[in-house]
Amino acid sequence: MNALLVPFQYEFMQHAFVAALAVGLLCSTMGTYVVLRKLAFIGDGIAHASFAGIVIAYLRGIDYYVGAAVVAVLTALGIGFVHRRGNISLDTTIGVLFTGAFAFGVFLMSLQKNYAVDLQSFLFGDILGVGIGDLVLILVLGIAVAVATVILYRGLLYTSFDPVVAQASGIRSGAIEYALLVMLALTIIVALQSVGIVLVAALLVTPAAAAYQLTSRFTPMMTLSAILGTASTVGGLYLSFFLHGSSGATIVLLSTLLFFAAVGVKSARSAIARRS
Repeated sequence: MNALLVPFQYEFMQHAFVAALAVGLLCSTMGTYVVLRKLAFIGDGIAHASFAGIVIAYLRGIDYYVGAAVVAVLTALGIGFVHRRGNISLDTTIGVLFTGAFAFGVFLMSLQKNYAVDLQSFLFGDILGVGIGDLVLILVLGIAVAVATVILYRGLLYTSFDPVVAQASGIRSGAIEYALLVMLALTIIVALQSVGIVLVAALLVTPAAAAYQLTSRFTPMMTLSAILGTASTVGGLYLSFFLHGSSGATIVLLSTLLFFAAVGVKSARSAIARRS
């Protein structure tokens, strides 16, 4: 028993576990809307676009995550604007804007002859390096997104299933879509410290996709997604300590295993139903 509690004896692991719990809960909850709206590509897109913000913040000498948040939100708003005003499909819009923003960040970085920023921590995450300041930022952004989700719950729910009927019912679907994009951008920034740019899309999509295999009702799906998401982040962090592996990668791998387990449960249910 003492050996199992070893990770909690270190202060950096305590910070990491709090961050993992907050990130897992937030990403998996918001991921419910991502899966229902078929926006799986958006997590990867906005995460890569935020790289330009990291580079700009480095050049200006400000906090990297502030720069990433500003560019992520601007990219999210740009995606909504181009999609709605230009009548361009959402996946095409995401692809154009995120590659442009990411290329802009690479271009700015290429102009610097010498730079000391460690890009690996942004690409693959560094949850073990979460400090008090990072933890405060994660919790503040997480609470802000959670409050906005509660306030906009009805609008988000109706527009996720039938935006046309929602519009006819007096719900401003355009404003709801912009709000959701901004909330997703902030959620992605919260997760960057934990799993990085490369893996953040998996954390946003996989728990919700697993929950979708087990139920077709919205509230149970969101609840299951939150349970699976927090199990993935906290469990993955815990396992990575003993396996001496990458925390971000272990979190995503555990989430993927839970997804396939959910698929297996769904298949077993279908087989039993056919036999009965």
